[in-house]
Amino acid sequence: MPFLLLVLLAPAALLVTIALARRGYAAGRTRLRRTAGRVWLWNVAAILGTIAMCWYAVGLLAVGAAVVSAEDGGTDSSPLRPCRTPGKEERALHVVDYSVRLIPLRFVCVTRNAPDYAAESVPNVNPAVLGFTVAAVACAGTAFARPRTVHTLGVQQ
Repeated sequence: MPFLLLVLLAPAALLVTIALARRGYAAGRTRLRRTAGRVWLWNVAAILGTIAMCWYAVGLLAVGAAVVSAEDGGTDSSPLRPCRTPGKEERALHVVDYSVRLIPLRFVCVTRNAPDYAAESVPNVNPAVLGFTVAAVACAGTAFARPRTVHTLGVQQ
């Protein structure tokens, strides 16, 4: 079930990323020298949002690969491969299941007696996603709060 959810979320993240990138690129191509700073802020917000979505998509692919590795049966499948950490083999022996958390994005190894832990084999993209998302929201909020300027026949009013 988690893998199916990841398969559905990855294309959605890709489509949103493409849409945001097109908006930023199309607005960047036009002559922005004469436009207000508000347009610049919207474009920067779109580009930062695109970068955040790209990082999240990379994280989804990494978690999806970990799920595929965990579901792979056969020789050397126990303990789960994503839950093995060099130098900490002892805690992987108590793993009974796994779960996928989408916010924050991580692969969690569920243990019988000890507390659950996030697999270290999956890269942690959450700080990058959070940073770019906060920056995008800040730019969009600033652009929304700025007063709108009206240009009439080249004269600013």
